[in-house]
Amino acid sequence: MSARRRDFLHLVAAGVAAIATPSVRAQTLGPKKIRAIAFDGFPIIDPRPVFAKAEAMFPGKGGELSNAWRTRQFEYTWLRTMSGSYADFWQVTEEALVFAAKLVKLEMSGTQRDQLMESYLKLKAWPDAAAALKQLKDAGIRMAFLSNFTAEMLDAAVRNSGLEGIFEPHLSTDRVQAFKPDPRAYRMGIDAFGMAKEEIAFAAFAGWDAAGAKRFGYPTFWVNRANAPQEELGITPDATGAGLQDLVTFVGV
Repeated sequence: MSARRRDFLHLVAAGVAAIATPSVRAQTLGPKKIRAIAFDGFPIIDPRPVFAKAEAMFPGKGGELSNAWRTRQFEYTWLRTMSGSYADFWQVTEEALVFAAKLVKLEMSGTQRDQLMESYLKLKAWPDAAAALKQLKDAGIRMAFLSNFTAEMLDAAVRNSGLEGIFEPHLSTDRVQAFKPDPRAYRMGIDAFGMAKEEIAFAAFAGWDAAGAKRFGYPTFWVNRANAPQEELGITPDATGAGLQDLVTFVGV
């Protein structure tokens, strides 16, 4: 079973309850203070309405479709980066959806495909996000998304969640034409913030992303909302917690 499929299955099982679990496990970060945070999209953006839409549209088959869709979605990002055939995350997501429907033998109309895709533009933040982000902002922490999402997808989530004014310009992988965990993607944080990597925390949603960011050299916090097991990639994040308040604790605000 792939890392992304496990993430989805654990997320559905864990639900909102994971937000409140007070579990921060940290190692020593060293002398530099965290001055900025680069966020993956999903520590802040709640993806569950996409899966709920799939189940509502295809009762009894939505979970299977969502598993296949999410698995192929991220496999396509890695394959496109490795092969030098970049396409933006919106295109990758749509192509993954078309394939997933065929894989699970669903007859999906163009209208249904469009409705599922549009659900990505209706996503909002997790319930704990606004308060934690405000606390970080008030403490002078600079923040930006460093995400596979397109800028348009991120703009929609920020607008839907009333989070305008929190983030600096989005660091979409479209800028460098390479998806995470390619080092070119992570390097955007250093270039945008103009800081040493030791001063920039990376907040990951997926275990593979936490490993990639840590290997790149960021102090890395895994927002493990899904209560997923750690990936067997030979590297561990600096700390793990179930929600954004744990991240606040991690950066020392």
